[in-house]
Amino acid sequence: MGAPFPPPSTPGLSRRTLLRLGAASALTLLAGCDRQETLLLASRGDLPTAWARRLPNPWRSQLLEDPAQVLARASAARTGLLQLSDGWAAELRPADLQPIGTQALIERLTPLAAPLARLHGPAGAAPVAFPWSYGPWVLVLRSRPDLARRRAEGWDLLLDPSLAGRLVLPSSPRVTIALVGEDPERLRRLRRAALAYDERDGLSLLLTGEAEAAVLPRQRVVGLLRRDPRLQVLLPESGSPLTWNLLLRPAGPHPEPPLEWLGEALEPPLLPALLAGGWVPPLPRDQLQRALADFPAAIAALLLPPQPVLERCFSLAPLTAVERAALQRLWDGAAPAPAA
Repeated sequence: MGAPFPPPSTPGLSRRTLLRLGAASALTLLAGCDRQETLLLASRGDLPTAWARRLPNPWRSQLLEDPAQVLARASAARTGLLQLSDGWAAELRPADLQPIGTQALIERLTPLAAPLARLHGPAGAAPVAFPWSYGPWVLVLRSRPDLARRRAEGWDLLLDPSLAGRLVLPSSPRVTIALVGEDPERLRRLRRAALAYDERDGLSLLLTGEAEAAVLPRQRVVGLLRRDPRLQVLLPESGSPLTWNLLLRPAGPHPEPPLEWLGEALEPPLLPALLAGGWVPPLPRDQLQRALADFPAAIAALLLPPQPVLERCFSLAPLTAVERAALQRLWDGAAPAPAA
């Protein structure tokens, strides 16, 4: 049976017309190649949606389940930028990266960000990372006003006997050791109290009531504080390790990073939206104070703690092989004895 609507007859095409159509098709294909997307890879919860939506063409963000997947795809052909914490970025070799071209942006940040921009490489090295956000690890309590009133005890609250089996610690042994020091007995007591080592799901354990305290990156809790009065956040006066969010440019023939888009994170109208989500760029204090002027006082104080407290916070530089082995022995030696 024939087609219900047979095609109309077409006059023959000349050789010149065919050549012209062929050239046009080739140009269309080339234009399509030029418009091929370049990906910014991030793990879920580690890239603000308001910022990602502003990515210019041909860039597009792609969210993966965890940082390990981001690392695994760092050398993929279409991967032009990576979002990783400083801990995960330390897994990359210098040969895996190329300069990101953000020197003018780095100069707008506080000096605290400079070592992170070069991944703790030698002073004067070209930046290979854009350290766009940072924050301390904090102690989050659920329905424990008794412990909140003892905030002056700082990180020693983690050793309170009432938290045994109800405490979530960071997945990084190094961060946990940095909180309570290298005393083997203190570390042993802390490890016996741990319910889990999991900052990515630690908030869920708090909200379901399985845990009463968790050590988490500040960013993960700021958005919940207005909605859940059961939560209280403590940043001890003694300071805390810092965690950084970095954008890195993998080695390869990728387009130049969208520098204008990177700079949008440092100024209104985007900056207040980032701050509301807990993302704090390492900008000079006066700039952050202006951006936080309309925030509730308690939230503003969490996002911009007193300067003396901030000065007692510290970044964790990469370990040498000897240092890593020593900390691993300390951590293993403090493991709870297996149940009989």
